[in-house]
Amino acid sequence: MLPLSLLRTAQNHPMLVELKNGETYNGHLVNCDHWMNINLREVICTSRDGDKFWRMPECYIRGSMIKYLRIPDEIIDMVKEDQVQRTRQRDSNRGGRGGSNQRGRGGHNMRGGLGNRGGKNPRNPLALKKSK
Repeated sequence: MLPLSLLRTAQNHPMLVELKNGETYNGHLVNCDHWMNINLREVICTSRDGDKFWRMPECYIRGSMIKYLRIPDEIIDMVKEDQVQRTRQRDSNRGGRGGSNQRGRGGHNMRGGLGNRGGKNPRNPLALKKSK
């Protein structure tokens, strides 16, 4: 499970972010980018000592300043289910010769024909005329 896919799934859900300087931010994730920069809304910031609190409508946190993220367990379960669905879908798209994804040795209507391996091709009228 990749961290960015986890964060994309966690959008609009509550989370806790602790920074390297010890401050914590509790809020709902609005979005994140490839550098793990985060936008939160309805944020409560707690000082390093835990004695001061600030309420903010929104905030931006630089990804390189993040120490750790605390995400609800439901989000992790959602990501795991999503991964299982993707692997099932990927496996269903795989096929042997002329499978559903039309890769490999050619489908029925492609140049590979039915894969007669050099023998006579019953669909080729020239091959039938040349035989004696």
